[in-house]
Amino acid sequence: MHKRCAYHERVPKMLEAVRNPLAFIARRWTPQPQTVRRAALTALVFSVVIVVTGGAVRLTGSGLGCDTWPKCTDDSLVVTAEMGWHGVIEFGNRMLTYVLSAAVGWTIVAARAAKPARPGLVRMAWAQFFVVAGNAVLGGITVLTGLNPYIVAGHFLLATALISVATVTWQRAREGDAAPRPLVGVPVRRAVVALTWLTGALIVAGTAVTGTGPHAGDAGDIQRMPFDWEAVTRVHTGLAWMVVLGTLIVWAALRLTDAPGDPRARVRELLIVLLAQGAIGYAQYLTELPELLVGLHLLGSALVWIAMLRLLLALRERGPAPTAVSTGPRAPEVSPGVPEPSGQPTATTSSSSR
Repeated sequence: MHKRCAYHERVPKMLEAVRNPLAFIARRWTPQPQTVRRAALTALVFSVVIVVTGGAVRLTGSGLGCDTWPKCTDDSLVVTAEMGWHGVIEFGNRMLTYVLSAAVGWTIVAARAAKPARPGLVRMAWAQFFVVAGNAVLGGITVLTGLNPYIVAGHFLLATALISVATVTWQRAREGDAAPRPLVGVPVRRAVVALTWLTGALIVAGTAVTGTGPHAGDAGDIQRMPFDWEAVTRVHTGLAWMVVLGTLIVWAALRLTDAPGDPRARVRELLIVLLAQGAIGYAQYLTELPELLVGLHLLGSALVWIAMLRLLLALRERGPAPTAVSTGPRAPEVSPGVPEPSGQPTATTSSSSR
């Protein structure tokens, strides 16, 4: 009889876990706030890693190492020995998508299980999943179109969108859910918003430089963007100097208005990353675009965008992150004057007996 009861208890739990696994986990696990933050940071780190490894695929000429999608070849789902290192590099980058998906999945589970509930954080975590899925499909289209430069640029920009969502998710995991309270005045906020748009234009212009330049991603005859490489490089450089100048203006404005420490720290970080990125950019231009410097410049573009978003998000606060609250089984409610189930006499019973 006991075994039969245990069986009937397990079956509903198994069905519940299959129907809604996130709710099943959330009822049985309460992550600490630092666990949620670590999960969000892990997803952000891997969103940057996959951008850099995607650049490595391009810079090593391995863009068509796997010449079809979703399989690696028409006859094989995985890389074969005949495909050499180019196939290994391209297939390895594809497999890294699963690692990124696992990191995003951990973020979703941790955000869903957090208590008190944080639905806004859960939506941000799920947004990462959909961006990853969409970019995986776009990556396949990139291969099927023979590394069309416009599709390649879109693939990179969608990866930048993933970095954006992951950065915001990480920041939201580190703060509360109260309504945002501005920390600086309206003129400074408008200046930072304009600087954010300008930085976005800089990144888009960078895709035009890459799509016109010599690193096509494959040793074959790959279509390039029909721009003059020197001209688009000058546009990109001009935008970079405008972003640096805008950052200096924001830095000065924050100092003059005696802004809180967090926005001032974020603008300093942005300025440092911009100067390092500019140094790498000029070095790669003067040395005729060696692969290592181009890869570092690609990493720098991701770090510049993260620093820009962190500055934008630092202009307001939402209070401290909520602490973990355990939601164990509730104690049975006892009506006034009714003896508790423990069998001990209550105050009412004792007084009446006297």
